[in-house]
Amino acid sequence: MASTNFRPQYISFDCYGTLINFQLDATTRHLLSGRLAEEQWPAFKAMFRGYRYDQVCGDYYAYEQVLEDAFNRVCTRWGLAPTEGAGARFGDAVRGWGAHDDVPGPLEIMGRNYPLVILSNADHSFLDISVPRLGATFHAVYSAEQAGAYKPRYQAFEFMLDSLAASTEDFLHVSSHTRYDLMPAHDLGFTNTVYVDRGYDPHSPGYNYTTVRSLDELNGQLGL
Repeated sequence: MASTNFRPQYISFDCYGTLINFQLDATTRHLLSGRLAEEQWPAFKAMFRGYRYDQVCGDYYAYEQVLEDAFNRVCTRWGLAPTEGAGARFGDAVRGWGAHDDVPGPLEIMGRNYPLVILSNADHSFLDISVPRLGATFHAVYSAEQAGAYKPRYQAFEFMLDSLAASTEDFLHVSSHTRYDLMPAHDLGFTNTVYVDRGYDPHSPGYNYTTVRSLDELNGQLGL
């Protein structure tokens, strides 16, 4: 953040990973059961993560299919047969996830002091289930489905800005993902960004974000 005196008009969040506990490993392992040696798992997992990113850099289409296509592309790279219905299995898993332990209480405090916004890489049908688990009231919840684009595409961020008739200087944008959120936000001119370090992404200090390890810590920096 620019300074401890900065008071944003909105605090915007990524949802899955930042607020909701992202737990795709168990479902991925189940779909690979008996087809992949244990010592191969870390490399497959890393490649699947990369392909999920690559899959959302083009035109928008349904999130379940994004997950299925990314998974099957990696399977093809590993000489494994595609898995029919993998997207539905991943989708069911996502809908079952809950908030990180550090989220509901601190987020509720934050929401009493600032308008909260979600900008998510998911369809609204996922957010309709996940957002009520966060324990706070949101001023607005925006999905990739509404924006017609996934982050890191600028179109997703521009949709949020246009919908709120706001500028980048009006926001404190918070995410646990550098590549999806903090890098494109920096490039678009968001001058106040926060990285919640949940171990998903390597640090990229050249993008001038503030690093915290919990929402309690962020509340402390906001003077709450």
